Parts: sequence; structure tokens; C-alpha cells
Amino acid sequence: MIIKKSKNSMRQKRHLRIRKNLQGTALRPRLSVYRSNTNMYAQLIDDVNGITLVSASTLEDKSGNAGNIKGAVNVGKSLAEGALKKNIKQVVFDRSGYLYHGRVKALADAARAAGLEF
Repeated sequence: MIIKKSKNSMRQKRHLRIRKNLQGTALRPRLSVYRSNTNMYAQLIDDVNGITLVSASTLEDKSGNAGNIKGAVNVGKSLAEGALKKNIKQVVFDRSGYLYHGRVKALADAARAAGLEF
């Protein structure tokens, strides 16, 4: 009997493997990305204190670009702007087990272009 695993369960497995080695601090928080079919979410997390420093999502964007690359770019820009207001320039990128292309890559590139270093 062959047991087929879902894409999401495999992604969660990859995410746990990645998270073993990543940790965000107050000086260099973890930029965590989550994407659903309809929206993109990103947070800057201080894992030492267990708090979210800055967050952004396509739910805040009223332009109608939620589940596409334009929406991901907007999330990356707004997250970087919020981070720079709090004097955060360096982050650790956590792709959450997603492949680094498409919306995840667009979000990362937009955050880099807006001033974050990772």
C-alpha cells in the first residue's frame, strides 16, 4: 500500500527542517513568509522574546492584487518600510518550506529593493 503525502505536509516537513537552524533576534529578526491560495503574509519575528515586530499582508492592500506577484511585491515593500521605521535593516529570511520562486521570490526581492538586507 502506497501512502501519498500532500504538498502541504511535505512543505511543513521542509519548514521544520529549515527552522532547526534559523532563529530571529531583536537585532536580526526572522522574516517569515506564508502564502495561501488567495493571500500573502509576512512577519518580522523576534524568536528570543517570542514577539512579532512588524507584519504585512495582502489583506491590507485594497488594489485587488492579493494572490499574485504584484500583491507579493506590495507586501515586501510595506514590510520593509515598517522595519526601517523601527530601525531594523538586517533580517534572516525564512521561506517556510516554499520553493524560492514566484510570489516568495518577488516578496524577497521587493523587501531587498526597499532597504532590507538578507
